[in-house]
Amino acid sequence: MENSSKRSTFYLQNHLFLLLSCLFFFQYLAVPVTGDVNVTSYIPIENITIDCGSSTDGRSLDDRAWVGDVEGMFSPIDQNKSSAVSVESQPPSSVDKIPYHTARLSYSEFTYSIPLTTGPKFIRLHFYPTSFPGFPDTCNKSFFSVKAGPFTLLSNFSALLHAGGEFALVKEYCVFVDEGQRLNLTFTPSPDIIDSYAFINGVEVISMPSDLYYRAASDADGITSIGQAKGTMYTIENNTAFEKMYRIRVGGREIPPREDTGMFRAWLNDDDFLTIAKPSALPVNTSVDLTFTRIPSFAAPSEVYTTARTMGTNKTENEKYNLTWEFPVDSGFHYFVRLHFCEFQNEITKQGDRVFEIFLANLTAETQADVIAWSGGHGIPVYQDYVVAIGTKGNQKQQGLSIALHPSPAWRTLYSDAIMNGLEILKLSNSFVLAGPNPDPLPVNQQGNSPQTSTKSKNNNNKSVFGIVGGLISGLLVLSLLCFFIFRRKRRVKDTGSSKGVLQLSQFDSTVKSSKSTKSRGSSLPSDLCRYFSLAEIIAATHNFDDVFIVGSGGFGNVYKGFINGGATQVAIKRLNPGSQQGAHEFRTEIEMLSQLRHVHLVSLIGYCNDGGEMILVYDYMANGTLRDHLYNTENPPLPWKQRLEICLGAAIGLQYLHSGAKYTIIHRDVKTTNILLDEKWVAKVSDFGLSRVGPTNMSQTQVSTVVKGSFGYLDPEYSRRGQLTEKSDVYSFGVVLCEILCARPPLSRSAEKAQVSLAPWFQQCYQNGTLHKIIDPFLKGKILPDCLKKFIEVATSCLHEDGTERPSMDAVVWGLQFALQLQELVEEKLTPNAGAGIKEDADEEIPFTAYAMEDDSGEVFSSIGDHVMNSRSISTFSLTTSDEQSFITKDSDKHSSKAVFSEIRDPRGR
Repeated sequence: MENSSKRSTFYLQNHLFLLLSCLFFFQYLAVPVTGDVNVTSYIPIENITIDCGSSTDGRSLDDRAWVGDVEGMFSPIDQNKSSAVSVESQPPSSVDKIPYHTARLSYSEFTYSIPLTTGPKFIRLHFYPTSFPGFPDTCNKSFFSVKAGPFTLLSNFSALLHAGGEFALVKEYCVFVDEGQRLNLTFTPSPDIIDSYAFINGVEVISMPSDLYYRAASDADGITSIGQAKGTMYTIENNTAFEKMYRIRVGGREIPPREDTGMFRAWLNDDDFLTIAKPSALPVNTSVDLTFTRIPSFAAPSEVYTTARTMGTNKTENEKYNLTWEFPVDSGFHYFVRLHFCEFQNEITKQGDRVFEIFLANLTAETQADVIAWSGGHGIPVYQDYVVAIGTKGNQKQQGLSIALHPSPAWRTLYSDAIMNGLEILKLSNSFVLAGPNPDPLPVNQQGNSPQTSTKSKNNNNKSVFGIVGGLISGLLVLSLLCFFIFRRKRRVKDTGSSKGVLQLSQFDSTVKSSKSTKSRGSSLPSDLCRYFSLAEIIAATHNFDDVFIVGSGGFGNVYKGFINGGATQVAIKRLNPGSQQGAHEFRTEIEMLSQLRHVHLVSLIGYCNDGGEMILVYDYMANGTLRDHLYNTENPPLPWKQRLEICLGAAIGLQYLHSGAKYTIIHRDVKTTNILLDEKWVAKVSDFGLSRVGPTNMSQTQVSTVVKGSFGYLDPEYSRRGQLTEKSDVYSFGVVLCEILCARPPLSRSAEKAQVSLAPWFQQCYQNGTLHKIIDPFLKGKILPDCLKKFIEVATSCLHEDGTERPSMDAVVWGLQFALQLQELVEEKLTPNAGAGIKEDADEEIPFTAYAMEDDSGEVFSSIGDHVMNSRSISTFSLTTSDEQSFITKDSDKHSSKAVFSEIRDPRGR
C-alpha cells in the first residue's frame, strides 16, 4: 500500500512538472522579439527556478517566477535531514529578496532530484552567506561539497570566502543530462570540519542549445588547442562539464540576465579586467543592421556586437603595446575561451582592412585575425573558440589567463588596429571535477561589505538594538576590568620567578645584549626586530585557525597562511601542537635566534605569541613553499637545473652567514629541504631554528657537546657517534640536500633495497663505482654542463666526508657553487640566440645532447654521466683547470671575494 502511494505521488509530480514546462514554453512563445528582425531568443524547454527554504512561490524583481521547495515538487528527497529557514539579516535593497531571503541548511547530506529532458543544461547555484537561525552565527563553519550527478562542482567550498565581501554569489555550470536520467544535486557538509553545514538559497536549471558549447566527436570543426602542436583540435563531448568563470561584454554596460537571449546569462563589462590599454578606443554603432549568418542569434545579446574596444589607428603607438585583459583562473585546468567579434565601423568593409594577432595566456592563438574574413562581411557577428591549458605553478591557487591583441605587421593590414566585442571563459572538468580551491580571505579593511557587518548596521533604527548594544558594551567594560586585574595579578607572580604562567624569554646570549631592548609581555627582545602578537590578533589573522588556511605541517605543528596589519601583510603562522615533540625550549630558541638575525637568505621572524597556553611564531610568507615541494612526491613541475643551482647557492649563503657572518657562530643543526623555503621570486631562505645552538665562543674550543638532535637521513654520522657538534655538521646535512637536488629523491627511502635506503651513502657508493648517472634526476638529462656537474658533485661529495675536519667550510661551499653556476650560465648564454656579441653566429648550430666522456683526471667516474650533460663540443672553450678556477673566483674581487660579498650582511641593520 505504501509503495502504491509513493508511485502515485511520483506520477503526480511528473505530470505537474510537464505541465509547468508547457506553461513556461507558451510563456516564451508569447514574448515578442525585440531588436533586429532576424534576431530571435532561445526558448528553453526547462526553466526551473527553486527558492530554497521557502514555503511559498514568488516573483523576483525581474519578474521571474520562483517555486518554493518546502513540501513542493522540488523538495529535497531527504527533506527531513535539512532545515528551511529565513535568513536573519535581510539583503539590502540592491539585492533581490528572492531567492536570498530564505535558505535550506543541513549538517547532513541532502539532495535535489530534478526530472529533466535529455540535453545540456545550465545550473546556477545562488548563495547569500549570512547568519542563519539555529546555526553558527557566521558562515565560518559552512564548508561543503556539491555534486551534479557524477560531476563534483564544489569541494570544501566556502561561500563566504568566494563572495569576497559581496552580498550574493552565483556559481554557474553546464552539464549534459542523458536520456532517462534525473539531475541529482547533492550537498554534503565537509566531514573534516566540526559542525560544518551546507546551505543553498536558490537553484536554477535552464535548458541550453545543444550546440552552444558542446562539440560532438564526429564534428570535424574541433576547437583549436593553444600551446599544442599546430593543427591539434579539441572536442568537447557530453562527458564534459563546464564552470562559467567570466562572461564579458567589451566596451559597454553590463547586461543583466533578463536582457539575455532567453538563457538568463549575466554579461559584465570589461573595465575591471583591462590591464594594458594605452590608448584604447570604444567605438559604438547601435544602428548597425546585424546579420546572423555565421552564428546563431542567441549566442550573445545583440548589444554585445554593437560595442567594442579597439586600439585606435595610430600605427606608431600601436606597435608599442598589446591591448590586454587578464582574468584570474584556477591552476591545473583546461579553459574554453570564446572571443566574440563584429566589424561595425564604417571604415572596415573588406578583408585586410584590420588584421591583428591574438595571444592567449602568452601563447599565440592567431597571427592574422581578420574578422571580415571570418564573418564574410560588415555587421555579421562571429566568434572564435580556443582551449587553453593552465598548469600548476608552485603553490599558487590561481594564475592569470591573459587575452592580448596586437596589430599585424603594417604590410598585412590597412589599419594598424585590433578589435574585440565580447568574451567567455569556461573551465572544463578534469576527470569529472570542476572544484577549485577557496580564495584567501580578504584583508580586514576590505571586508566592510560583508553581509555580517553591513546588513546588521542597517537595522540600528530599532531602539531595542541600542539597548542591547549598550548592555553589551557595559558588560564588556566590566569584563575587561576583571581581565586586567587578573592579568596584573599573574604578571606579579610571574615576575617573582614562578615557573608557571607565561613563558619567560631569556637573552640570546649573556654576551650578546642589545642596548635597544624593551620588555614586551615579559620578554626581553629588541623591539625593532620582534613583535608581540596577542592571541586575539592571531585568531583574527587565521579565521580562528581554520583548517582551510593550513599550508604546511611538521614536528612543531601546523603552519597557517594569515593576514596581519589590517589585512595588508600576508604571513606564515606556525602554531605549536600540544602533542609536538618540540616544545617550549625550541620555541624560545627560535625567537632568540631569529630576532637577532636579518639576512636575505634567512626567513624573517616577524613576531610571536605566548598567550592563552599557545606558543605561536609569525614569519614572512613564502609563496612557493619548501624546496622539497618541488623535488619529488609532488604535482609541481620539475625545477630547471639553473634554478636548482641558484636555490642551492642561496641556501649555502644563508648557512655561511650563520657560521661566519654573525657575531658568533650559529650551528643550525636541522638543515634539510623542508627547512629551505622559497619566496615568490624563488629566493631560498633557511628556516626553523628551534634546534640551533651557538657555537664555540673562544679559540680553545672547536666543538659543543650536546644531546644529538636532527632529522634522520641528514644527521652527521660523526656528530651522531660522539655527540660533539660543530659547524661541519651543518655542512654534512647540506651535502645531503645537494644530493636530493641532483637526484630528486628523499634522503631516506625505507621501501628501497638495503644499500639504497639512505641517499648519502648510496650517492657516495655510486660515485666510487662510476654509476652516478643512474641515480641523477631523469628530468635533467642533457641539461647540465659537464664541468658544472663535475664541480657540483665535487662539492657534494666533499660535504659528505666521514671526517668532519676534511669537510669544506661553508665559505668554500659557496665559492664552489658560485663557480658551478657561472659555468652553467656561460654555456646557456652561448646557446641562447641573440644573447650577446660573438654568440649569434653559433646560435643556429645544432647542439646534440648525447654521451660524453671527459678528458681529465676524473677519468672513469665522469665518463658514464654523459646522458645528463651537454656535449663537450659546445663548451670546450670553457674547460678550466684548478688554477683556472681559482683565478676565475678571484678575478673580480667585488663579486667573488668572501669579504666583499658578505660585508653588507655583517651589518645587523641590513638584509
